[in-house]
Amino acid sequence: MKDIHILLVDDEQSIIQMLEMVLKKEGFSQIHQASTGAKALDYIRKYPVDFIILDVMLPDTNGFELCEKIRTYTDAYILFLTAKVNDFDVLSGFEKGGDDYVTKPFNPLEIIARIKAYMRRQQHTPVAETSIHKKIHDFGHFIVDEDLGELIVDGKVVPCPAQVFLLLLYFCKNPNRILTKEQIFQAVWGMDHYIDDNTVMVHVRRIRERIEVNPSQPEYLLTVRGLGYKLMKGNAQ
Repeated sequence: MKDIHILLVDDEQSIIQMLEMVLKKEGFSQIHQASTGAKALDYIRKYPVDFIILDVMLPDTNGFELCEKIRTYTDAYILFLTAKVNDFDVLSGFEKGGDDYVTKPFNPLEIIARIKAYMRRQQHTPVAETSIHKKIHDFGHFIVDEDLGELIVDGKVVPCPAQVFLLLLYFCKNPNRILTKEQIFQAVWGMDHYIDDNTVMVHVRRIRERIEVNPSQPEYLLTVRGLGYKLMKGNAQ
């Protein structure tokens, strides 16, 4: 198992101790912790981190705001721990740069599953720059360059967080096909079972905000009511 660096950011020592115990039992040894946002940010400035478990409610800051600051230093996977579950809170977290979330109270094995899913994706990510054949997904209005990891809309590169890009890439590789939320969650998040409706829904919204002329009336990434989503290409209906 690749030894990844995990940072636990929470002011509740009972949660820190529980997670650290379970992580070590699963073979993870590079586990670091911070009880405040300031300490977390200071650590991230100095040391490499692969995966961050971030409590939303910290004594000195809001976890969502801290996430935005963290993104200036690292692209590490950020998993929120939160008691907030409404759409606005979820959207706020993702817009600040978060990748996923787990609601309290939670089963620590769910955290382990997320970390292992992250590791599986990392192991299967190709080194794009060494590829001879470019992987370009051209939808006319927008282009997804798989090798460069870029989304280009009307000739301009549009910033796209890693998890949003991975979801868009999955749609691009399966154009004109209805993809269920369960299929999406398993393929993009790497989980063995479907957990949360908001996660897929919010990331789809973030894609539409980037590729659609009018995100409220999408022409490319369509919702197929009761079934899932479909990314349109060519003349398919």
